[in-house]
Amino acid sequence: MKKIGFIGIGIMGKSMARNLMKAGYQVAVYTRTKEKADELITEGAEWCDSVKACAAGRNMVITIIGTPKDVEEVYFGKDGIIENADRDTYLVDMTTTSPKLAVRISEEAEKRGLFALDAPVTGGDRGAKEGTLTILAGGGREAFEACLPVFEKMGKTIVYEGKAGNGQHTKMCNQIAVAGTLAGIAEALVYAKNTGLDPSLMIDTISTGAAGSVQMNIQAPKILAEDYAPGFFIKHFVKDMAWPMRKQKQQA
Repeated sequence: MKKIGFIGIGIMGKSMARNLMKAGYQVAVYTRTKEKADELITEGAEWCDSVKACAAGRNMVITIIGTPKDVEEVYFGKDGIIENADRDTYLVDMTTTSPKLAVRISEEAEKRGLFALDAPVTGGDRGAKEGTLTILAGGGREAFEACLPVFEKMGKTIVYEGKAGNGQHTKMCNQIAVAGTLAGIAEALVYAKNTGLDPSLMIDTISTGAAGSVQMNIQAPKILAEDYAPGFFIKHFVKDMAWPMRKQKQQA
């Protein structure tokens, strides 16, 4: 599995594609704004001017893009991935998107002799750069095993979660937990400021106990330093939370 099409060269995708290139894979890239891919092209990536061109002739096609609507547009239709990928190609959507959409992609891919996995990631831009992402995969077990060597070039913790859609469901659980943690960190910092504590000392103190977390270790220092460089866009987090919130309302 040497030829990989990579669609979506954003904060996460650029580093993930670069790590695949460093590992010796032949990576072809497509993104709506070509300038975002300029660095990778200079480093040896093949530029494709359409989704169709990026999907054809590859052993694997990876997507990590914006919204469920974007995913739907990229995978379906006469110019989409499913219609243009060669038979036996592995399709891996690493976007955080709708579990229902992941199942639909899997079903349509199977009809055309393709193998699909939903494999959203967590770990942010830092994990993408360092190749230490957590990858949560749903779909066929054999497809997962076939794609594992590729995943290992992008991530450190790689888990098969079960049937199609389960990767996305697991990512929903992750986002729910992260949202609560971040809200708690923000409230703790506000409380510390309002009561005259040294917020930095407070974080150093409580992060060594039961309140400690990866989010606290990474995000609290950035908040205190007023470092607003995006590792992940809040609009995407809001998008991610829409599915579990809708699901909970349906069950209420």
